[in-house]
Amino acid sequence: MKDFKTILKEIEQRKFQPIYFLIGEKETFFVDLIAEKIENTVLTEDEKAFNQSILYGKDVTIEDVVGEAKRFPMMAEHQVVIVREAQALMKDFDKLLPYIKQPQQSTILVFCVKYKKPDGRKKVFQVLKKEAEYFETKPIYEDKVPKWISETLQTSGYTIAPKASEMLVEFLGNNLSHIYKELEKLQHILKKGAQITPEIIEENIGISKDFNNFELTKAVGVLDEVKVHRIVYYFSQNPKNHPIILTIAQLYSFFNKILRYHALKDKSQYPVAKALEVSPYFVKDYVFAAKNYSMKKASRALAMIREADMKSKGVNANQLPSGDILKELLVKIMR
Repeated sequence: MKDFKTILKEIEQRKFQPIYFLIGEKETFFVDLIAEKIENTVLTEDEKAFNQSILYGKDVTIEDVVGEAKRFPMMAEHQVVIVREAQALMKDFDKLLPYIKQPQQSTILVFCVKYKKPDGRKKVFQVLKKEAEYFETKPIYEDKVPKWISETLQTSGYTIAPKASEMLVEFLGNNLSHIYKELEKLQHILKKGAQITPEIIEENIGISKDFNNFELTKAVGVLDEVKVHRIVYYFSQNPKNHPIILTIAQLYSFFNKILRYHALKDKSQYPVAKALEVSPYFVKDYVFAAKNYSMKKASRALAMIREADMKSKGVNANQLPSGDILKELLVKIMR
């Protein structure tokens, strides 16, 4: 199965397949990306009027789709048929078998299947894997998103500072669709070749470069109590944008990485970056933190974080403001 980059490159080179079967059970971004690439590449604007059809699975049958796909293009080399919400047709996909075996070569038929995974035991999906461009996207975990952001920007001629990537991931998680839209906005503003910095992120997206979970864990790591209290106060004034559940998760991940760092034999930059699954740029933060937190202290911190997590959910505790829970936790950890 080809990756999305190969598929996009072949579409750009006009190496089209008669059938594209695109699946996004949990991550749908790449499904939309490939479908939009086909929609915007195959036909000219003039050709689209007679030769491009957008269908929705909940409104059509497999027979409707096949009938549309068997038409010949008018005054164009190809016609494009895109079936969105194709998961609604899943139970009837067996009826597609004859067309899969003998597709109309002038038609580019695209199925977009979201939030559902086909039953791979069924013959129709086994045949699709052999005869069609079968693409199944898997979710990208948050620790891999900064690399994806960097690679995505490089293809457009931009770069991004590591901290700026971390800010986007902290704010948007691994929602690639939202991240991609924000990156597109920035590319409209910036000149080709520009680097996206934390200042640019703060100014144009509204994410604070100074008051975020990344800066909080960094300050905790170097025992900067003044900065920690400033950030916690800022969080307490903006609880909707900085929910304690996410902050606790970040703190847990941070101290878990410190423990893993202590266990490493090779503590040089790149092996550490690989083992902790972070950018080499951030290795120094864990080196400093490990000097302040021994394995025993890091383990103790993790136990405190678990306890604070339970408190934030109202377990064995009165309903305390999230800011108070966080402040108490961090004071205990740093002293």
